[in-house]
Amino acid sequence: MHILQLCPRVPFPPHDGGAIAMYDVAAGLVQAGHQVTLLAINTPKHRQPANALAHLGPGLRLVLVDVNTDIAPAKALKNLLFSRQPYNVERFMSPAVGEALLEILRTEKVDIVQMEGTFVAWYAELLGRQHRADFRVPPLVLRAHNVEYTIWQMLARREPNALKRFFLQTLATRLETFERRYLRQFDAVAAITPGDATRLRALHCPEPVVFIPAGVELSRVQPDPAIRARPRTLFMIGSLDWLPNQEGVEWFLREVWPIFHAEAPDVELHIAGRNTPAHLLAPRTDNVFVQGFVESAPDFMQQYELMLVPLLSGGGMRVKIIEGMTLGKAILSTSLGAEGIAAHDGQNLLLRDGAAAWLQTLRAWARGELDLTRIGAEAARTATDVYDNRRVVAQFEALYQRLLLPAPAGTPAHSPPA
Repeated sequence: MHILQLCPRVPFPPHDGGAIAMYDVAAGLVQAGHQVTLLAINTPKHRQPANALAHLGPGLRLVLVDVNTDIAPAKALKNLLFSRQPYNVERFMSPAVGEALLEILRTEKVDIVQMEGTFVAWYAELLGRQHRADFRVPPLVLRAHNVEYTIWQMLARREPNALKRFFLQTLATRLETFERRYLRQFDAVAAITPGDATRLRALHCPEPVVFIPAGVELSRVQPDPAIRARPRTLFMIGSLDWLPNQEGVEWFLREVWPIFHAEAPDVELHIAGRNTPAHLLAPRTDNVFVQGFVESAPDFMQQYELMLVPLLSGGGMRVKIIEGMTLGKAILSTSLGAEGIAAHDGQNLLLRDGAAAWLQTLRAWARGELDLTRIGAEAARTATDVYDNRRVVAQFEALYQRLLLPAPAGTPAHSPPA
């Protein structure tokens, strides 16, 4: 098969969850013998050269279109006052990307178009308008990394500042309207969690809506026997330019850490994340060490004992949890943080909600009452059995084959937008 994968950024290097999810599927499809054309918006924030994915071999062709997606206060204000589109989606709407997409479909035989997330879902309507054009629009698959509007709803509910709360709620409302309109225009939707699959059906997305988890290329995340975790250390890792990650870190540092640090002053907390805000990088005197971006997430994770995921808002699946499980780490997470993961409290993960429950578990850990070795070993088994990237790619192949079955007589290859 020839799969055209439309991405809101170049998924390289595979350092954060979104990039890993897109990169591993593309690489896995190539390894399975398919041809992948990866059409990517080349943003200033994640700019990459044309040969960024050359190491994946001739089975993958990278097509780049430069688009300035940087947040601009003046454009954001104009959007708020004069547009009905959500600003974080509007930044990815580009006529140049649309033309590149149409050109590929006009000149090449493409079997499946897979669009990666809500931020590029607008292009499905562009293709829907082509149903009488001189080329056939292949089946369109949306890979829903998140149900975006729910994330911003959660953030808005907990925002104490009235002006920020208004902005976040406006964004959430516009995103819900956007997702209700544009996500209906796909032939199939692949949700990353079962919860998201339920939410996508509530948006009246077309069937099939299937659950296909994010996977991890296990060869890239292997324990290094030379690295031993330092005792009495905790760690967090995640992109800190993503508001839910910032919210979770700040909640932990405000509601949990001061009490726990007073009781266990020798325990260290290490935090890593791309694009860490300046206020988190400020020097501290409470045994919190913020390292910012780290080149190797697996190396960072293996240096410390217990992984923390204090996520309060969000959707989709935390790929960093899957990486931590693959490395045999014991992980303490909120229920939301572990949503969609085959997690069983006390077996392969520790699930706690609220500051009191987190403090109770951290105290038990500090007293040596948690069997981290057993929990980590079970986590590693789960990662291998469920999240091996080859298994995930096989599920995408099955979905594509289902869509490519001959349609009943008189059924158009792709329906125009509703």
